Amino acid sequence: MTGLFTRVRLIGLAAALLIFAVDQWTKHFVVNVLGLRDVGDHYPLLPFFDLTRVNNYGVSLGMFSATSVEMRWALVLVTAGIALGVFIWILRERRPWDIAGLSLILGGALGNIVDRYSYGYVVDFADFHIGSFRPFLIFNVADAAITIGVVILLIRALFIGEKPATEQETTEAGQTRGEN
Repeated sequence: MTGLFTRVRLIGLAAALLIFAVDQWTKHFVVNVLGLRDVGDHYPLLPFFDLTRVNNYGVSLGMFSATSVEMRWALVLVTAGIALGVFIWILRERRPWDIAGLSLILGGALGNIVDRYSYGYVVDFADFHIGSFRPFLIFNVADAAITIGVVILLIRALFIGEKPATEQETTEAGQTRGEN
């Protein structure tokens, strides 16, 4: 039987904490160092990428906008429950690529939960555009991590099948369930 905190899981949890820290640092930098404190404050960087301050009161794609204090705390609780579920999934998962995807999701979720808990909204600032066309909503590091994590899980689930179990793995699995 493998231990709960295997090397891969510990690396995954460390990656989640790193994503969380980078997300919080970038939000602090954009708001406090660059001074984008108000919605719409703008800092041009490249012809196709700016920093533009937006407060996101909803979840993915601005859906389920928290228009009251009760809805804000409901979103905090729901997203915290999802983050807890992802954490437990990481502790049960064995496949490194799934752990990597889950770690990105967990780190991003924690970053956005802290914002929603602290401010009542999530600070978004990354603004990709082609002229006035914006192929994405304005987002942050946490959003990007969550999206990449979900894509990793989907690719693995849809295109990379399970390896057939070896005879030894089948025997060991039967023994842990008490079969002979």
